[in-house]
Amino acid sequence: MGSEAGASKPVIKVAAICGSLRKGSFNRGLIRSAIQISKESINGMQIEYVDISPLPMLNTDLEVDGKYPAAVEAFRQKILEADAFLFASPEYNYSVTGPLKNAIDWASRSPNVWADKAAAIVSAAGSLGGARAQYHLRQIGVYLDLHFINKPEFFLNAFESPAKFDTDGNLIDSASRDRLKALLLALQAFTLRLQGKI
Repeated sequence: MGSEAGASKPVIKVAAICGSLRKGSFNRGLIRSAIQISKESINGMQIEYVDISPLPMLNTDLEVDGKYPAAVEAFRQKILEADAFLFASPEYNYSVTGPLKNAIDWASRSPNVWADKAAAIVSAAGSLGGARAQYHLRQIGVYLDLHFINKPEFFLNAFESPAKFDTDGNLIDSASRDRLKALLLALQAFTLRLQGKI
């Protein structure tokens, strides 16, 4: 029984999206850890990894008779069904990655399926831990009517010693796992508050 077990809470569904397509990505490792932590010690939270790699590049010519390509329709449905979002965003050139921005843009096409939901961001990158990408993602979220939690923030320098990840990209640093759990609990509380359930 997890440390957060006790009185039953409404179950929230969290869609986890990684901006890196690389299987060994540290950011993908953060999502795997978040899923594990939620299963082991957070009552009332289900996190599902949603793969953005099948999405074609945004092209409105692909929208036919009000329909989107099959991969886009499936992705948009996952976003629509989620109560909240966990973004794992590496930093490319001071910003979010192309695949992540592409996914965001597809789901923002009418009707915008991001709107009025809670979100949190984690990132593993170089010296600033992806901070600039996170701030850019928050700016994008303003127009999407996404509501990001403000604290705690989670930036992780993936390359400092001692090692934070193993050779398979799994998070092994206990302090970082504790910080990740704190962020997930904050996302859960904020989501329930937005939904009027607490």
